[in-house]
Amino acid sequence: LSELGSESAKIKAMGIMDKLSTDKTVKVLNILEKNIQDGSKLSTLLNHNNDTEDEERLWRDLIMERVTKSADACLTAINIMTSPNMPKAVYIEDVIERVIQYTKFHLQNTLYPQYDPVYRVDPHGGGVLSSKAKRAKCSTHKQRVIVMLYNKVCDIVSSLSELLEIQLLTDTTILQISSMGITPFFVENVSELQLCAIKLVTAVSIF
Repeated sequence: LSELGSESAKIKAMGIMDKLSTDKTVKVLNILEKNIQDGSKLSTLLNHNNDTEDEERLWRDLIMERVTKSADACLTAINIMTSPNMPKAVYIEDVIERVIQYTKFHLQNTLYPQYDPVYRVDPHGGGVLSSKAKRAKCSTHKQRVIVMLYNKVCDIVSSLSELLEIQLLTDTTILQISSMGITPFFVENVSELQLCAIKLVTAVSIF
């Protein structure tokens, strides 16, 4: 999926995505939706039920792998939809909604808690996570994965603004996108995401 995401970006840049068979493209989008759904509601927070740090790390790695895979599926789907001269059939509402659902969930539950301490709340106790838990969350390995996911989500947010310029979306979808575009301005240490959000909010206002 990572390779597919990179290749779809190249094909989009070359402007030849519309040369592909519409039926096959739609089938690919439907398969991508299943992959997006797989990681759209997975929590990457620490699993306090595990007994050892090794089990904790293994659990976290497996979850992050699925979440990252879903991000690649989102990017591939958006690259297809925002390519020039695409047929109307590719703008599948369920796929668009799934991309938005994935992005909103992981901004709120994965990325904001990593970049802004205010969002680091223990879901089991309601308070701020312990310093030990914070250290575990901020391990070098996890940080590399989180930065990679952050960059992918920034690309998704930016591409959603392109989609708004191409395709008419439902009022419900626009409301979700508006919420996604405004929230980053209340979060610290996410300047790249805020730049993408400006682009998204501008596209919504024009819409």
